[in-house]
Amino acid sequence: MQKVNYLLQGLLNCYSRLNQCFNLKVLFKIALFCSDKIIMTNRQLFLNHVGQTSEAPLSLEIVKAEGCKLFDADGKEYIDLIGGISVCNVGHRHPKVIDAIKKQLDDYLHIMVYGELVQSPQVQYAKLLTEHLPASLNSVFFTASGSEATEGAMKLAKRYQNRSQIISFKNSYHGSTQGALSVMGSEYWQQAFRPLLPDILQMNFNSFEDLKNITERTACVIAETIQAEAGVLIAQNGWLKALRKKCNETGTLLVLDEIQCGFGRNGTLWAFEQFEVVPDILLLGKALGGGMPLGAFVAHKKIMDSFTHDPVLGHINTFGGHPVCCAAGLAAFKVLLDEKLIDAVKMKEELFLSLLKHPKIKTVRSRGLMMAVEFEDFDMNKKMIDALILAGVFTDWFLFAANCLRIVPPLTISDEEITSACTKIIKVLDKI
Repeated sequence: MQKVNYLLQGLLNCYSRLNQCFNLKVLFKIALFCSDKIIMTNRQLFLNHVGQTSEAPLSLEIVKAEGCKLFDADGKEYIDLIGGISVCNVGHRHPKVIDAIKKQLDDYLHIMVYGELVQSPQVQYAKLLTEHLPASLNSVFFTASGSEATEGAMKLAKRYQNRSQIISFKNSYHGSTQGALSVMGSEYWQQAFRPLLPDILQMNFNSFEDLKNITERTACVIAETIQAEAGVLIAQNGWLKALRKKCNETGTLLVLDEIQCGFGRNGTLWAFEQFEVVPDILLLGKALGGGMPLGAFVAHKKIMDSFTHDPVLGHINTFGGHPVCCAAGLAAFKVLLDEKLIDAVKMKEELFLSLLKHPKIKTVRSRGLMMAVEFEDFDMNKKMIDALILAGVFTDWFLFAANCLRIVPPLTISDEEITSACTKIIKVLDKI
């Protein structure tokens, strides 16, 4: 833009000389031509040619990410309190993750659809995951995303159970594909795409009364262990245990979605450990790939083998478990374990909570490094988000709790970065 201004100023300064050779119409065409060639920045190309998800995207042009920091095209630094929305648990570009990616690039990229060939990154990652899961979760089906993991789990439950009904919960989020959208807990996002899948029933999270709706015709109940997009809504008073018990009584599969809250985000490797329940199917994604696109659903091998017959290839995926993604995810998982990042999660949560105190903050709901800072309304929250970006702190809101500020940073965030981010949050609150 600055180049354009210099150019136009130069044209105006020598207008009288140019006018001897060109008329005003020609001069105007020159200016438009030059502007078109120079003004088309990456931001405008993004708006013009990349499919958009809203009418007002943030449009920050990030050119570098490292650890818990983002850097834009102008060199401005941001403390990242989003972490790709629970993706970058071991930070951006962890050296061991980068090394694993480079090594796999030298071996092979995509070679065949998922499940046909023995690919070491898939095998080794599945083995390590199951070693850190309950014995009943011993078979991993890799996908390319969390949404696809949801789709696969829904199909698996219906196939194994020979039942059709699926139950989910209001204010739940499991992805945006049509099957995942069918179990999303919000009519606002569903209404424009109906008809969706039939035989879906939605219940209220934390409602003991609603558990009576689970019957012998229910194939599965799908729930987030901790409802993320509802603004970090946590199961209360043994409700998840009661849900598990009801599923056992009716022979219903319990599917727990830990796509956002898995991999140490809540202070234990898996959030379900904190509630003393074990799902029949576990959904994974986001942090699973260490920054690369990867999802998975995990079940007992007896259940998973339902996909091998009647029909054969009951679920297939071209890019699921991509070798580079699995290599990256495997390296990130090892970092999470070896560097004992989960051990510091609760202390970092407490530091956030001690600093996030202000009259304009209604409450802070948290479980580990998954936090929702609640304000009066969305307008207040949006002002905060925009002002924080200007102040060098990157965050956003929740789908079903638009008045809440999202804090889900890399687990590697330092005490200094936490203090700096919270100081800026308080300063912005003082001004708004």
